[in-house]
Amino acid sequence: MELREQVRREMALLRERIPDVDGSIASSVDGLTIASDLNDETEQTGALSSALLALSRRMTGMTGKGAFEETLISGTNGHAALYAAGPTIVFTVLARPGTNLGLLRLEGRKTAARLAAITSRTSISQ
Repeated sequence: MELREQVRREMALLRERIPDVDGSIASSVDGLTIASDLNDETEQTGALSSALLALSRRMTGMTGKGAFEETLISGTNGHAALYAAGPTIVFTVLARPGTNLGLLRLEGRKTAARLAAITSRTSISQ
């Protein structure tokens, strides 16, 4: 199975586990979209996710807080959670207001770990 198909399957499984998820995107750390189930602004979201990952990694390193795990942004219309999925992928999940953030964090990390495992055995260029 192709990388993009495997990533999309994991995104669909995440939506099944958390109905409040609006969409997600997996991008390379360069900001190039690998797979997405967002309706619009996919390229911009991927690019911003890449930049935010770099800043978040730098912040955790600079402040001595260890290895980066996640960034959670909460706004009046919902949440954006960002995860490193291995060294080459950034995984961003968008969720509605009222989402169970504990569940989002738990399931987001699990999905990111699955994506890291998928990309470790599959070429990103597929």
